[in-house]
Amino acid sequence: MGAVLRGQRPTGRSGVSQVWLASVLFGTTGTAQALGPDGTTPLTVGAARLLVGGAVLAAIALLVDRGGGPLRAVLGQPSAWVAAVGVAGYQVTFFAGTARAGVAVGTVVALGSAPVLTGAAASALDRVRPSTAWLASTAIAVAGLALLAGGDGGSAADPVGVLAAVGAGASYAAYTVAGRRLLVDGHPPTTVMGATFGLGALLLLPVLLVGGSGWLARPGGVVLALYLGLVPTATAYLLFARGLSVLPAATVATLTLAEPVVAATLGVAVLGERLGARGVTGLVLVGTALAGLAVAVARGRGQSPP
Repeated sequence: MGAVLRGQRPTGRSGVSQVWLASVLFGTTGTAQALGPDGTTPLTVGAARLLVGGAVLAAIALLVDRGGGPLRAVLGQPSAWVAAVGVAGYQVTFFAGTARAGVAVGTVVALGSAPVLTGAAASALDRVRPSTAWLASTAIAVAGLALLAGGDGGSAADPVGVLAAVGAGASYAAYTVAGRRLLVDGHPPTTVMGATFGLGALLLLPVLLVGGSGWLARPGGVVLALYLGLVPTATAYLLFARGLSVLPAATVATLTLAEPVVAATLGVAVLGERLGARGVTGLVLVGTALAGLAVAVARGRGQSPP
């Protein structure tokens, strides 16, 4: 984690690498939960993850800031509160969407809408025009994600679940765009992560208290919470923030579509899940789209930061 905390500003290429590494860590969440103790629920696991990760990120920010002045400065910005609501809102709406609409449909709608909504928000608020490379890569990646997730047997999806999943995409967009604004304003990545995730954890604390957290007392419960909080939250989002500091929000949102590819691969390799021809095709499409976007960024043809 030490390399993540250093103050050198990353380049576009290293930003892509750090976002991808963050996505790899994000992608381990589902497998870790599946290997966890009985009695867990997606919502309480998400709340516990955010509580541990938010506490760690806030502690790191206080340690790096030496006195908390920069942290207080971030907390005084409206963007920090928007980002915190986005962080907390994503946990609630994503899991509500997958519970009502099904895992496949909920995941496709949430992760597929996130880069589109992020790009739209960045264009409207920051007046950044999406590049052709981003538009093409996002379209291909979303199509691949739809193939990867499959469907629910052709049955009509629950409209409330679909709406909740769109809410998850919107929450992600709010966090990404607001977080980037803080980074562009010169606030350090560790400070931005500490402030937004610390606030987000406080917002979700009631969910953990009333939602049933008895699984934390079972063997492996604390290990699961610590892993999710330290690895795919604290470490991953520090890497995410480093990439977001030099890449446009829309580009970052599309690059993080590597997460379901990692999740699907781990599902096959670790959990013994099966991936049919459509799923393999989806993996290839997403991988191709993300590789193409990375090449465009390296050649300076990606969307330029404001």
